[in-house]
Amino acid sequence: MTEISLKFDFANGERLGPGKIDLLEQVRAHGSIAAAGRAMGMSYRRAWLLIDRLNHMFLEPVVVTQLGGRGGGAAVLTPFGEDVIARYRALQTKTAAAAAADLAVLEAALRPKAD
Repeated sequence: MTEISLKFDFANGERLGPGKIDLLEQVRAHGSIAAAGRAMGMSYRRAWLLIDRLNHMFLEPVVVTQLGGRGGGAAVLTPFGEDVIARYRALQTKTAAAAAADLAVLEAALRPKAD
């Protein structure tokens, strides 16, 4: 089935797309930026830089962190971070619904995949 992924290029030059949303969801699932990055096959540094970018992109942060200790650090989504994910996923669903008829025509015209 064809999937639609959205990428927003905001007027201020910031970008939000499926990778950053997936990273936020992994932070939610794992409670850690390092674990979220590992789950996505990226380095801790790359994951941290993306979260830092997200935290500075909006007027309020999307993730808050606690410094490591015996058990390591922790990261949790803020209510605003949860809202960013929810709105992105809602827009993705609405876009897919709006495009369904046109996508069906395009899919029907596709050449079969060669094995």
